[in-house]
Amino acid sequence: MFLSVFEMFKVGIGPSSSHTMGPMVAAGRFLDLLRGSPFQVHGLRASLHGSLAHTGVGHATDRATVLGLAGFQPESYDPEAAEAALARIRDTKQVTPEGLAPLQFDPKKDLRFDFGPALPGHANGMILLATDAQGDVVLQETYYSVGGGFVLTEAELAAGRDTDEGDPVPYPFKTAAEMLQMAENNGLSIAEMKRANEVSRGTAEGLDRGVKRIWQVMNDCIDRGLENDGILPGGLNVRRRARGIHDALQSERGRNQPAPHTINDWMSMYAMAVNEENAAGGQVVTAPTNGAAGVVPATIRYWLDHVPGASAAGIPDFLLTAAAIGGLVKYNASISGAEAGCQAEVGSASAMAAAGLCAVLGGSPAQIENAAEIALEHHLGMTCDPVKGLVQVPCIERNGLGAVKAVTAASLALRGNGTHLVPLDACIETMRQTGVDMAEKYKETSLGGLAVNVPNC
Repeated sequence: MFLSVFEMFKVGIGPSSSHTMGPMVAAGRFLDLLRGSPFQVHGLRASLHGSLAHTGVGHATDRATVLGLAGFQPESYDPEAAEAALARIRDTKQVTPEGLAPLQFDPKKDLRFDFGPALPGHANGMILLATDAQGDVVLQETYYSVGGGFVLTEAELAAGRDTDEGDPVPYPFKTAAEMLQMAENNGLSIAEMKRANEVSRGTAEGLDRGVKRIWQVMNDCIDRGLENDGILPGGLNVRRRARGIHDALQSERGRNQPAPHTINDWMSMYAMAVNEENAAGGQVVTAPTNGAAGVVPATIRYWLDHVPGASAAGIPDFLLTAAAIGGLVKYNASISGAEAGCQAEVGSASAMAAAGLCAVLGGSPAQIENAAEIALEHHLGMTCDPVKGLVQVPCIERNGLGAVKAVTAASLALRGNGTHLVPLDACIETMRQTGVDMAEKYKETSLGGLAVNVPNC
């Protein structure tokens, strides 16, 4: 099994990898389909289903779909150009993607939210259609946004593309048990095996350059979150808190005998800074999703800023180790909140962060696996119940607690020798089973939990 570090950590935009980035990517794929089609296309239509419909407005799914059909993509997203494009589309009722003639598309009429049963393949489904001058459908495709910005067509999902192993790699492992055995047999760390697998699909220079950019975007996102203030969009009137917490913590530096638990405030603050940026539609890195984007960068920043001996030279090992754990979770369970609740998002992120931190603190492969298991185990059963469908409450604070749990899990694992009762594989399978059993209203629909018990207007 191989899932690249650049698939686990993708540069994109907020507020949601599955509800914002995924639909934008799907729309881009549909435009590519149109460019190779022999049909004369006059207009476009789209329908959103399942979780994409229920929380679509709060997650900016409608906006992302429109911009995707206009040719925008997450990694190259320009917010000013996007606003101008949306204004043009509202006025002209047309999209003008590169390489295609202008296409009729009125968001008010041609983008439909279907609140009926979800499509059969996944909770996050959408159908894109192209019509001729008479309004007849000449081309249609169903897409599923399966979490973390990954998108599959109906045929790709049916063919098992979400578990496709691809070309062979030097150290293939599908389970944590296989990973540990392979590390022991070859005398390698998890990061070393992951690096060898990555280089076999690309180049060492490309890997180093790409990992450096991932961290740069993560760190810039933290810094922006610590600089910005005000009310987050969406109508809940949630005020950004990271900057205020940062200012307070800075003012307390140098005082005698600070409370030891204050370090938790630093970790939470870093994570909240990222997720406040995500909630505002800023540039973030899926880690493994947008809703959980703050946990990994917060843990890295905690390590760099507060742990003696930490060095930026260790960041590649952190991210490679985290990606290896994230790949196991995605391959054997899910990283999608709409599929398995927030245990699949913040839980997976906390496991990845715990593993990465344990690695850079000198942990053995067995201790790293233990750290990931501890972090994931203590997120089992966590629901995804965003108030008003916005990635704000409880998501922002939840990332802070995910980072605290990650650091605690790594520390506990390092106090042992890697021997423990519950294997990571068992924990991942438990998460999968729990997600299957979880009521749909607790899986990113805003139909249960905090979303219905907290006034949101």
